Order: sequence, then C-alpha cells, then structure tokens
Amino acid sequence: MTEETAAPLSGATDVRDAVTVKMPADSAYLSVLRTATAGLAARLDFTLDEIEDLRIGVDEACAMLLSQALPGTDLTTEFELTGDGMRISVSVLTADGRLPERDTFAWTVLSALAGEVDATAGPDDRVSIVLHKRRGQVESA
Repeated sequence: MTEETAAPLSGATDVRDAVTVKMPADSAYLSVLRTATAGLAARLDFTLDEIEDLRIGVDEACAMLLSQALPGTDLTTEFELTGDGMRISVSVLTADGRLPERDTFAWTVLSALAGEVDATAGPDDRVSIVLHKRRGQVESA
C-alpha cells in the first residue's frame, strides 16, 4: 500500500490525498480492500451508513471486474480523497477490454451505493470502474 500527499496549489484550501492498493486479482484479498475503504471513508467523516455503502460498492465493483481479470494479474484500487468526498477507481487487466453492462441489477445497485459510477477501458485492455461518493450525498435508485 502506498500513500502520497500532494501540497495544495497556492490559494487552494484542500489537501488531496491519494492512496493506491495493489493486490492479486483474487477474491480472497477483498477483505483488505473493504477495510482500507472503510478506514479512508472514516478519515473523511463519512457517516456509518455511507461507509458501509462504500464498502459494499467497492466489493461489487471488484466482483464485476474479477470475473474477467487475466489470471496472475493484479487488481489496482486508487483512492483520491478530497474535502467533500472520495473517488475510487478499481481496475484489472482483461483479455478483451469489455466494459461491464450498465443495464444489469449489479450496476443499478452499484450506482445506488456509490453515487456517480462510470466504467472505462484503456488501450491495454485495462478495465476500470470509477466510483465517486460525496459526503452527505442523497442517492436515488
């Protein structure tokens, strides 16, 4: 696990924290990621319900991605903490760069839990799911 803190730009009041967690793309390690998510959300003073929503949301995003991860590769999760929320990007290398279907029950649950959700595929067939949760954000399913 690595953490880097960037100094604020002149005139900026928020410090941006970035934490990257890289682990084998195997569901056996997801408890570590859920714990990291909860700890970082607590640092931002998220409510207990918001913390639990993020833990479940990260778990759901990982489940969507692990099903297509190449064997022997890593799952990379990047957390960006801001003054009012957290942006979480979960990514894996895949064989074909196929994005998760957005018209599924799993995507609907993920959107309800995390607030803003998006998925992208890079040129190297790395697929990412990005969650952006703001503190006190009211969700609608």
